[in-house]
Amino acid sequence: MTEPRETAFNSFLKDFAENVGKFHKGADVLAGIRDEDVDVGATPKTLVMRRDKVELFRYEPTAKRIVETPVLIVYGLIGRYTIADLQPDRSLVRSLLAKGIDVWLIDWGKPGRAERWLTMDDYVDDYIHEAVHRICRETGHDKVTLLGICEGGFFATCYAALHPEKVKNLVLTITPIDFHADIDDPAASQGLLNIWTRSLAPEDIDRMVDALGVIPGEFMSLIFSLMTPMQSLTKYNVNLIDIAGDKDLLMNCLRMEKWLADRPDHPGAAGRQWLKELYQGNRLVKGRFELSGRIVDLHAIDVPVLNIYALNDHIIPPACSKALGGKIGSTDYMEIPLLSGHVGLFVSSKSQGTLTKSMVEWLQARDG
Repeated sequence: MTEPRETAFNSFLKDFAENVGKFHKGADVLAGIRDEDVDVGATPKTLVMRRDKVELFRYEPTAKRIVETPVLIVYGLIGRYTIADLQPDRSLVRSLLAKGIDVWLIDWGKPGRAERWLTMDDYVDDYIHEAVHRICRETGHDKVTLLGICEGGFFATCYAALHPEKVKNLVLTITPIDFHADIDDPAASQGLLNIWTRSLAPEDIDRMVDALGVIPGEFMSLIFSLMTPMQSLTKYNVNLIDIAGDKDLLMNCLRMEKWLADRPDHPGAAGRQWLKELYQGNRLVKGRFELSGRIVDLHAIDVPVLNIYALNDHIIPPACSKALGGKIGSTDYMEIPLLSGHVGLFVSSKSQGTLTKSMVEWLQARDG
């Protein structure tokens, strides 16, 4: 039965008053927060090497080392590595350090028009290769473990195929391998980015890269927000009002927004490869993707591989990550599906412990 009009109106007034109260309380909390308080990527680290805008860091240890092989985190060019170190209680980096892992990281910096000519060849065969050699010199090891995230996982995969002599283990998270594996996936909502990217006219990609020299970070942010329109519409009003009075929850939200707003431009030449040769041409799994004049042969990967993907990933459909298993030469292959989303894999309180525990146990068993 429908509520009497006066009762419904009174209910509305009550809710409105509560929301106004929340807003005022939230405004007071927000007024006391400065930009420097919203710290992301704050885990202490030391700059070891700089090459152009690319920097190699080593994190300061926080526990007795239980895995000797150094771990190099390779993030992609589409976002910033700080999602893996968002805040103290939601940081893959801090969790690995606390478990006794020697953690290193490549920061690509913020490419601009001056980097328009950089290709994936440069990132894999120059920057990553030089970083690996530097880590080996600093630590006395002849190999490293690569921990790739998203596009960075793709880079790490290519490096492991081209330079297997320098890789001890390969750990991948939310990494696209078969860019067309989602075509027959009944959960089409998980592959909206793939569908849209495959629909682009190749000449339009060329026009954007030729005109701008980059794929603008703001453009990619817009595309990602359009993939979850209701969440994008409500997070600054409905959701924010609910948490504005709680400083801890508000700081969580602000750190995430700071990461989202810090999306760098993607170098044009590498972006052209990413969109045309991979998203559209799917050359890697077809055995036709070249870097530095060499075919990237997945069968050449004969090192232990741990492949972690998110079951609710709307950016990289699980099928695109799972495809790796049947295409590598290694018999030591393990998959771990986690009930999470693309970003939630690293910042969700539910997945944090499981993600780190799985990695560390797997690495310990292979650290002979």
